[in-house]
Amino acid sequence: MAPPLININDIHLTFGGNDLFSDVSFAIGDRDRLCLVGRNGGGKSTLLKIIAGEIEPDGGERFVQPGCKVAYLNQEPKFDGYDTVEDFVLSALDDHEQDYAYRSDMLLASVDIDPKSDPKQLSGGEGRRAAIARALIADPQVLLLDEPTNHLDLPTIEWLEGEIKNFRGAVVVISHDRAFLNAVSNGVLWLDRGVMHQGAINFSQFEEWSEEIYRKEAEERAKLDKLIAQETVWSVQGISARRKRNQGRLRRLYDMRAQRSQQVDRIGNVSLAADAGETSGKVVIEATDIAKSFGDRQIIANFSTRILRGDKVGIIGPNGAGKTTLLKMLTGQIEPDSGTIKIGTNLNPSYFDQKRAALDDSKTLWDTLCDVGGDQVMVRGNPRHVVSYLRDFLFDEKQARSPVGALSGGERNRLLLAKQLAKPTNLLIMDEPTNDLDMDTLDLLQEMLSDYEGTLLLVSHDRDFLDRVVTSSIVMEGDGTAIEYAGGYSDYIAQRRLSRAEAAKEEKAAAKQVKKAAQASAPKSKPTGKLSYKDQREYDNLPAAMAKLEAEIATLEDALSDSSLFTKDPNGFQKKVDRLDAARSELEASEERWLELEMLREELGQG
Repeated sequence: MAPPLININDIHLTFGGNDLFSDVSFAIGDRDRLCLVGRNGGGKSTLLKIIAGEIEPDGGERFVQPGCKVAYLNQEPKFDGYDTVEDFVLSALDDHEQDYAYRSDMLLASVDIDPKSDPKQLSGGEGRRAAIARALIADPQVLLLDEPTNHLDLPTIEWLEGEIKNFRGAVVVISHDRAFLNAVSNGVLWLDRGVMHQGAINFSQFEEWSEEIYRKEAEERAKLDKLIAQETVWSVQGISARRKRNQGRLRRLYDMRAQRSQQVDRIGNVSLAADAGETSGKVVIEATDIAKSFGDRQIIANFSTRILRGDKVGIIGPNGAGKTTLLKMLTGQIEPDSGTIKIGTNLNPSYFDQKRAALDDSKTLWDTLCDVGGDQVMVRGNPRHVVSYLRDFLFDEKQARSPVGALSGGERNRLLLAKQLAKPTNLLIMDEPTNDLDMDTLDLLQEMLSDYEGTLLLVSHDRDFLDRVVTSSIVMEGDGTAIEYAGGYSDYIAQRRLSRAEAAKEEKAAAKQVKKAAQASAPKSKPTGKLSYKDQREYDNLPAAMAKLEAEIATLEDALSDSSLFTKDPNGFQKKVDRLDAARSELEASEERWLELEMLREELGQG
């Protein structure tokens, strides 16, 4: 068995006088695909920087195999000091690695970035793609990725999944994107309350695995509490009579109490709720044949939709496709070039924007929530003390007077959620709300939105979140077309695959009709006798081949009908889906070929 590429032994780090984590040990082996998960603020990004050698721990050991190249993708890439994106990417190469410089153009082409563009002018998604190219350029043995999918559109996320699957080294990734982690991981590093748990599992099994750890902890805590209670009774009732010989037992009681006080309970969850307020009209938004262009570029053409009270509509598409533009048109913030948009009655919208423009970095958290001064914030019509309300969103009392500019990305998201959800609203408009949120907060946000009685418009690249929340999806392909599908992202993929297959069938049927008509109008030639040996052999073998494919398709469909297959074996599930698609295509092609040969036999008089 090959030795690990990186060993982390008994690492500990303190922050602000408190242990961020302690006694953290694990190994990273070749071909590992580890996802590092845990609460926001729990030290995941700091630990990743220690693995990368960017910062030193207070104690413990980091060992990297000699000659092992480690590449690190920071959560917030810095472009200062670089004139072009190419300069930024090439800066990852050491003097002895210049032979890899040729990969720069290839990688930047893969992520659709102009090498000569100014890195400081890149959008969030473009900057992230350039940083991924920089991490990959030197063909490292270990790839450390901190929130690589933030600001990426779905095609780029799927491209990155393919790169990680084909990567020859080890990967450690921090991400809030469940579908991404399900697709790439074969192990989990869970940093929970400063303690590391490691499991050789796909992320799809994380919830069941972590709940089992919590269950065992609760059992041990209950046993210890019971023992402390028994020893406390003994100490009160019998210690005076047996003082000398029982000093050891008393010391044991104090030790157990100290042990219990050092145990950290599960961290509380964010408290999320939204009040739909006054009921809106039945029809919330009705768009008819709307179109919008910027210069020569068509953003959307001839699109119509009807959004009713209580609908939860997702808007999906690549970066630059016009999702935010459509959102602003549907909510009356900008006018379409043509077509009509009718906005319903009694609407009280709340807008959660992608750039978090509703937050002022110079204000404190207190002032952000108490717009009119004082120490009270009106939460869905009821007064709450601002510190108490901040605790609902996992902010410490000491942070109340801190500036917004000092917050992490996840904390900024939580603060904006606190601000927006305090107001009664019957139309929630959310543009990329999931960026930087931890898994638990994502779960609670999903539950809140599922229970929300108002109308939701949601732009997101998070496939799992879309599947859990929305009732329909408007998909923008980036070429001016927008199509509405029932259900979430997975439903859209299934319906698109089906519609494309049907379109291909119709195209083939039309081509056959044209061919048949041409043959009918052409002068009849005399039969030439019989099929060639090769064609006759193919004609004889096709029925058995088609029967075999039909049996295989039936077996695959039966296997995929098991709802637990994806959870137990996501890679096996995907392989079966891919094979089912291929088998159906092969069967269709075989049936077409058999019909061609049958028609030829009839023409030759063999029918």
